[in-house]
Amino acid sequence: MMTHYFDWAATAIADPELLATAPYGNPSSKHAAGREAKAAYENARNRCALVLGVEPCHVYFTGCGTEANTIVLHSFLRRKLESGGTGAILYSAVEHSSVQENCHLLRHYGMDVREIAVEGDGRVSVATLEKAFAAGKPPALVTVMAVNNELGSVNDIAGLVSWIRAHSERPVHIHVDCVQALGKVPVAVKDWDVDSASFAAHKICGPRGVGILYLRKPLIPPYLGGGQEAGLRPGTENVAGALSFAAALEKYAAPEPCARYHAEAAARMARLRDGITSFDRARLLPASRVEGPAFSPYIIQASFDGIPGEVFARALDEKGFCISTGSACSATKVERPVLAAVGVGEKQRLEGVRLSQGYSTTTAAMDALLNAIGDVLKTL
Repeated sequence: MMTHYFDWAATAIADPELLATAPYGNPSSKHAAGREAKAAYENARNRCALVLGVEPCHVYFTGCGTEANTIVLHSFLRRKLESGGTGAILYSAVEHSSVQENCHLLRHYGMDVREIAVEGDGRVSVATLEKAFAAGKPPALVTVMAVNNELGSVNDIAGLVSWIRAHSERPVHIHVDCVQALGKVPVAVKDWDVDSASFAAHKICGPRGVGILYLRKPLIPPYLGGGQEAGLRPGTENVAGALSFAAALEKYAAPEPCARYHAEAAARMARLRDGITSFDRARLLPASRVEGPAFSPYIIQASFDGIPGEVFARALDEKGFCISTGSACSATKVERPVLAAVGVGEKQRLEGVRLSQGYSTTTAAMDALLNAIGDVLKTL
């Protein structure tokens, strides 16, 4: 049975052309083999920086996007422990679990952590941001994701950053989770004026196990080790992963290919959205979704009346279609905090499923998915 893959938001289909080989030496070794590996590693950093539009010294390789988010958040815990005080941490109510759960942990450790509410479309607005600012002491860190991993909502990062800078009496570190944005919508961390941003290679057809943390200024490292990555992220460098990430960025995330793939994805998503809404039992989540700059054309969430999301996903799986009920990092949990944050009721939250496409998705596969959905609705 042919498998049609519609879970790209969990991980992209790997592109074998991107998998690089690397010199065998340890980049931290001083001998010839180590120097060769180090040169290859720094070449990868330079290539990544070029696509991201930043200086190479601001690019730090990590193990994944989750680790990049965690480094930023926990650096503020260490800062509090060493200095005796820091400002509040604000995070949006629809952040990825790597941000939400670490924020809950930091609150448990006694830090002042507050949630930023979102509008019904899943986006942070100046109004919700202003309310979060007014609810307590000034923030030291604000983290808002660029594209939501369950709804596809696209935040106006430049506009939010501008408001924060204009209404903050003290320096505020602004972090952006760009994992679902990279290679899907325009990303300009330097122009956005953010302090840090996270990226993951496996979302753009690169290998698992390698990410990037963009840092405008150094942070206190949350843990110590061998001093790699300028002391921020200890551990033997993943040279092959860094080279593969660079290749993935060049092929899918540079401005020209990103724009081309985006246009193709938008046409297919409009077709999928129209097809879903033609079914009487289907509901878009959020209901206000319209195709355009407010939503990524790669992700859509829907529910089908009377069918639990897990049952619906399993029924499609039996027909050869891979979809999910939400974030892969939260697949073992029943709660759907992102849907709750945008006002979706409990019953409909449990019926929600996420459909996500990618660079190699075809119109024919999209039509096949809609036919399969129709068949499932006839039998369930």
